[in-house]
Amino acid sequence: MTDFLAALGLVCVIEGLIFAAFPAHAKRAMASVLETHDSSLRTIGIGSAVVGVIVVWLVRG
Repeated sequence: MTDFLAALGLVCVIEGLIFAAFPAHAKRAMASVLETHDSSLRTIGIGSAVVGVIVVWLVRG
């Protein structure tokens, strides 16, 4: 559970830094996401989750 909370905290830090450093780019990215088809977003989300699981698996052994 500790690892999960640490990972969640890191996600918040990274997202916060992106919005703080590049607010205009973040807005454009959000607008782009709204225009993207659901199937594309679903595919990207599944791919990202798979890559994340692989990275965690490799790091944690």
